[in-house]
Amino acid sequence: MTWDQMQELMGPATWETLQMVGAATVGTVLLGLPLGVLLVLTDKGGLLQNRPVNKVLGAVVNIARSVPFIILMIALISFTRWLVGTSIGWQAATVPLTIGAIPFFARLVETSVREVDRGLVEAVQAMGGSTWTIVRKTLIPEALPGLVASVTTTIITLISYSAMAGAVGGGGLGTLAINYGYFRFETAFMWTIVAELVIIVTLVQLLGDWAVRSLAHRGRGGGRTRLLRPRGSVPAARTAADENELVAP
Repeated sequence: MTWDQMQELMGPATWETLQMVGAATVGTVLLGLPLGVLLVLTDKGGLLQNRPVNKVLGAVVNIARSVPFIILMIALISFTRWLVGTSIGWQAATVPLTIGAIPFFARLVETSVREVDRGLVEAVQAMGGSTWTIVRKTLIPEALPGLVASVTTTIITLISYSAMAGAVGGGGLGTLAINYGYFRFETAFMWTIVAELVIIVTLVQLLGDWAVRSLAHRGRGGGRTRLLRPRGSVPAARTAADENELVAP
């Protein structure tokens, strides 16, 4: 197979993979983020402590994480066909990708949120902040670098899953690798696809690391101080300087 033939096949397949991973990432974040936060809030000592609910949520997450993705795809064929109208192609693969990644991402979110300083939560509670205010103004902002790192890890996992989806007609680069690299013994083409996947994963990791460093650096610039400082307050150093100016001859 010539390079021109490879390019002609890899262009649409790459776009399918990006669409598949992008749609699954959005769905995973929208559903996995509140699930992960809820696991923290309902745990022992949490703001919404409810051990039975926490146990049920934890069991569901653990069971979902233990199912191999290839089996999950097959088990969800009927549901996928009902939801998107087909069981093949990148649109169909997005459904099991999202369902399989939600519990994985939820556990990462849980870990990131648990690392938030408990003292900040107690300070906001002392100022009369509601649970929703604490989640929105304290837990999520303070855990943001960890959450971005979790999203990065999830995207890379979804790229790996998307390649696996090619085994059952999921489309994208995984289907090309199986159809041409395995069934037609186009070894060079298969390794070209592997190289492209490595490049995509590397770019995602670099972008995610940059975002985490940027957020962490901004957090060191006084994010917590701004959180606890009343609106309209004047820093003590500035106030002292103003007083000196007033008493100066």
